Amino acid sequence: MNCPFCHVEAHEVIAESEHFFAKSDGYPVSEGHTLLISKRHVSTYFDLTEEEQIDMVKLLNVVKKNTDKKFDTSQYNVGINCGEFAGQTIDHVHIHLIPRRQGDVEDPRGGVRWVIAAKAKYWNE
Repeated sequence: MNCPFCHVEAHEVIAESEHFFAKSDGYPVSEGHTLLISKRHVSTYFDLTEEEQIDMVKLLNVVKKNTDKKFDTSQYNVGINCGEFAGQTIDHVHIHLIPRRQGDVEDPRGGVRWVIAAKAKYWNE
């Protein structure tokens, strides 16, 4: 299997739990962009066991607290792409923790809704 998440070097791991590990994103959207990756090779969040899903959230909270301190931020987008049509490019479940900062985009309203740009701006100006 030629999965980049199944062959991560130990020095790249910045945190881990029983079922997951965290590493910096290779193509970060912002400084501190981190991936939480399942140690077991499965495609999407919905393929995880309930125990693995709970473990993922616990590690997400640990990584968020560490990122708050290291990168002086406290606001985030958290995202999981589940399937090709949802934008998943690596067929191995992972969650994105993306730090956000004031002014990083002109108007951040709509957040993750921008995955379908025509539907993102739903408010009246």
